[in-house]
Amino acid sequence: MQIHEFQNLMRRLYFHRDSKRGVDGTFNWLVDEVHELGDAVQNKTKKDVEDEFADVIAWLASLANILNIDLEKAATTKYANKCPKCNSTPCRCKFE
Repeated sequence: MQIHEFQNLMRRLYFHRDSKRGVDGTFNWLVDEVHELGDAVQNKTKKDVEDEFADVIAWLASLANILNIDLEKAATTKYANKCPKCNSTPCRCKFE
């Protein structure tokens, strides 16, 4: 499944609810899921971590749907086979 296919799946499943919740409410759900992912990374099984990754990407896709953003296009445009800061593959940016 490609990113745009997953985003379209989230649209079919949840857009009717997400659009009613709005940008702020959906963003807050995404933030909550990122926090849950952080907790899972620290204290849970691999399955729990995988589930939280799935939730994060689902809520990210839902937020993108509300904002009419094509995630796949946005990601592949910004990260066009190179680091967007140093334009190298692999990245050669200095750690700060």
